Amino acid sequence: MKVAILDMYDGVENEGMRCIRELLQDFAQAQDIPLRLNEFDVRGEGRVPDLSYDIYISSGGPGSPVDSAGSEWERKYFHWLQSITDWNAGPNARKKYIFLICHSFQLVCRQLELGTVCRRRSPAFGIFPVHETPQGHEEPVFNGLEDPFFILDSRNWQVIQPNEEKLAAMGARVLAIEKERPHVPLERATMAIRFSPYMVGTQFHPEADAEGMRKHLKVPAKRQRIVADHGREKYDSMLALLNEPDKILRTHDTLLPNFLLEALAHQRQYQYT
Repeated sequence: MKVAILDMYDGVENEGMRCIRELLQDFAQAQDIPLRLNEFDVRGEGRVPDLSYDIYISSGGPGSPVDSAGSEWERKYFHWLQSITDWNAGPNARKKYIFLICHSFQLVCRQLELGTVCRRRSPAFGIFPVHETPQGHEEPVFNGLEDPFFILDSRNWQVIQPNEEKLAAMGARVLAIEKERPHVPLERATMAIRFSPYMVGTQFHPEADAEGMRKHLKVPAKRQRIVADHGREKYDSMLALLNEPDKILRTHDTLLPNFLLEALAHQRQYQYT
């Protein structure tokens, strides 16, 4: 299994890349297959992968998914995305699979004009339920998840007001939406989209692992920052939810592995060239 990780963190310290690496390594070991894994620093070095990979995972990252419009690294990123789209639309039997996480999801939604990408009134940070749409109930990557299922959310931006006309034109489907908050008069964000048979994205972090997140939250400097920014109640709530097996643990063990199984089943139909 040949996988490229597109690192969108721009050199900022994060847990996302560790989680993606470990999830891929665990998956390859469980499937008893060799793994070729390469990483590409998109925002810091302007590097993007070529067409030699089976699977591409584009990570989350900090900052605005709007202010980078017109930058050189973004131009390269969307050129890469178009090259994969063209490959999959062509006569090539062996398709290439893409998973977009958080910042990458927002960038692509903005580029394809699939919704309004805007700053949230306040940051989303914590473990929250998301709700499946009717299309989400039929989505293979959600197999094994409850409705709602729980996710790690950490973002200042959001995709709202999905453009139904453009979604329909490209055959895309909204799979999940933000938790319902009857007391808050704001539109619920779009949390997951199936862009094509070969590309899925989420506005949350399905790679987040409970044990790693627990260790991360207990680092004194991290604990102090979270308590200062979000309050002690939020911090204690996150630690408690990390201990529940049907929350983050289930999402981590289900969603991205389902995507990888889907991609692997397709790749196994063909021999490497």
